[in-house]
Amino acid sequence: MCRLIFVVSKHEHMKRLLQAEAIVPFIISVVLINTMLSLHFAWWAWILLFLAPDISMIGYACNNRVGAFTYNLFHHQLVAVLVWVAGLLWHQPYLELAGLVLLGHSSLDRVMGYGLKLPEGFKYTHLGAMGKDK
Repeated sequence: MCRLIFVVSKHEHMKRLLQAEAIVPFIISVVLINTMLSLHFAWWAWILLFLAPDISMIGYACNNRVGAFTYNLFHHQLVAVLVWVAGLLWHQPYLELAGLVLLGHSSLDRVMGYGLKLPEGFKYTHLGAMGKDK
């Protein structure tokens, strides 16, 4: 019994460490958006842009597998970095912005405990199960 409690708390510690680590790419994306890009929007537009990646949850209307794929596509940090680098290489500031918004959004999601989704359902992530039925 004690050993099981230790393993669970060890897993929880690693989850918290991964969540804390995710703050770094979030800060980097915010700094880069504010220093590298000369795009100007109204303050409310930034909120809409920041929340836009969550539109990818629409895939769950089909089924869990499609939902996990679409969600992960818009929340994977490598995809975000590739979009940002493509914007840099092609001198496309809106593509740069899209990559940095994806990076910032997915990083803040990780800080809050929302990880990449598993095909079993929305509450199952690479950080562990979410919600009451953990």
